[in-house]
Amino acid sequence: MLLHVKGSSGPSLEVLSFSVSARLPRNASCPPASSSTAARVSALKDHIDPWYRGFDMDYPDVARAARFISELKRFEREGEMPRLQVLRISNDHTSGTATNKIAPLSAVADNDQGLGLVIEAVSRSKFWPRTAIFVVEDDAQNGPDHVDAHRTIAFVVSPYTKRGAVDSTMYSTSSMLRTMELILGLRPMSQFDAAAMPMYHSFMSRRDLTPYRNRPPHVDLYERNKATAWGSERSRKMDFTKEDAADDLELNEVLWRSIRGADSPMPAPKRAAFVRSFTKDDDD
Repeated sequence: MLLHVKGSSGPSLEVLSFSVSARLPRNASCPPASSSTAARVSALKDHIDPWYRGFDMDYPDVARAARFISELKRFEREGEMPRLQVLRISNDHTSGTATNKIAPLSAVADNDQGLGLVIEAVSRSKFWPRTAIFVVEDDAQNGPDHVDAHRTIAFVVSPYTKRGAVDSTMYSTSSMLRTMELILGLRPMSQFDAAAMPMYHSFMSRRDLTPYRNRPPHVDLYERNKATAWGSERSRKMDFTKEDAADDLELNEVLWRSIRGADSPMPAPKRAAFVRSFTKDDDD
């Protein structure tokens, strides 16, 4: 999500303009350069980019980034950018090891490269001094994690975020949402974001306008799976036409063994509970 705050004394709250690269009902069979799509939700009809490719594991994220960057350049020419933009690049889902599909390491590298290109472009634009970019996985995919299978990573990119720092505060997705609401001057939408811990510790009071420099990938972005890849037959039976349709644990095992080795067993997911204990008073 990209947030841009207008004005020198804080955001104007009269109008919230936004643009969404939304979940689309179905991509056309040809690339976005020659066909458009429509939003699933009627309220988003005039707020999406119809030429931005939706979920499609056969379409590269670097091409999605190129589409966004072309729109960013248009915003610069026109002098205005929506205050909230939601952008989805999804190829880190991978296609498992299905034969002739983009290999897992290449798919993830494509996703990383697409994100890097977007951040580099924004950080070199006229909008950078008043912009914050929030990045999070759609979910943790129930995968192996030495702490908890629900845990995932998140990034906050802005002139006001701490550089080279890791914020280990226990945040939730609602924390990220609440932080964006506070920046934009919006009221909470539910009790969950209202009560969530804002990401205060990720920010600093002084700004650093140094732009981001994207690094080139160290793997071939277009390497394809061979028929001999571990789990190729299991991957062939999985549904990759839409997000999260494949069984998460089965896909995780395919990815783990294809990368770590066929004889490397995948660790079982860990699940933890976070509770608070209270001492009961005698008067209660």
